[in-house]
Amino acid sequence: MASSSLLQRCLIFVLFGSAFAQLSDDYYAKTCPQVNSIIRDEMTNILRKEPGMGGSLVHLHFHDCGVSGCDASILLDDTPSEAGEKSAALNQNSTWGYEAIDQIKARLEKACPGVVSCADILTVAARDSVVGLGGPTWTVPLGRRDSTEPHRFMTNLLGALFIGNLETLIFSFRLKGFSTEEFVALTGSHTIGRARCTTFRKRIYEETNIDPNFAKAMQAHCPRQGKDSDRIPIDSTTPYVFDNAYFKNLMQQKGLLDIDQELYTGKGGPTDAIVANYSANQDNFFKEYASAILKFGQVGVLTGNDGEVRINCRKVNAPKA
Repeated sequence: MASSSLLQRCLIFVLFGSAFAQLSDDYYAKTCPQVNSIIRDEMTNILRKEPGMGGSLVHLHFHDCGVSGCDASILLDDTPSEAGEKSAALNQNSTWGYEAIDQIKARLEKACPGVVSCADILTVAARDSVVGLGGPTWTVPLGRRDSTEPHRFMTNLLGALFIGNLETLIFSFRLKGFSTEEFVALTGSHTIGRARCTTFRKRIYEETNIDPNFAKAMQAHCPRQGKDSDRIPIDSTTPYVFDNAYFKNLMQQKGLLDIDQELYTGKGGPTDAIVANYSANQDNFFKEYASAILKFGQVGVLTGNDGEVRINCRKVNAPKA
């Protein structure tokens, strides 16, 4: 094994957290039994006003769990003494939904003060985003605790190592116990995602593995210059519906991002058959997705006396007198 591969293994172990947690379906049964109904009610209102927020919250969940585990560290604001994850290159101008989490947290603090963690809120909100937009459901075990510090250094490492590299992404997920089928299913979250013009401009103007009519249609939203921060749906067919249209688009060379189209080459690539399966059978996609994201939401979490339950998701609690 080359030394660089060994380094990648070590970094991936740290970045994703070390173990799947022992959580509980009834963790808040006595302290906040209405937690799921409150989050579901708030998410219904949020998605009614802005359907695109569903994809943003799923994306936020992934970026939180992808760095040292699902501990709500991504929600922490920068402070004068410590830079957080929000302003790291991987997340700046690419993660949204913080205000939605604040909204849910505020209501839960009124109903059950100091009880429900921000990490649990983000995980359940991601599930309710998928369900609210027509996707599968799953039971989210609860009991996560919140990190008392951001993981800025690890966030920067993640951005440097994995962005745009399909082989490394598959490898990193495999090391944490995820099959290639699960990885591809999780990438199917892009069916409700949005992307900034600057992340796909080169693809729609310069690359050849793209349907020319699709490229032209995307160019209407993203000119060669300007509108860098404009966001458009990754799935142009059913943008705010959680379905398998994303995979159908890939088979027609209508992947918006490079990493999307890499999943299907049409030349016997490592994930071609998986994409074809999910494209042909939405039930297969839904089943694999629900199982995979349930597992993903339990990676490297804090439980017991580790961490804390933040009162404000944007900052750590003040020291007790």
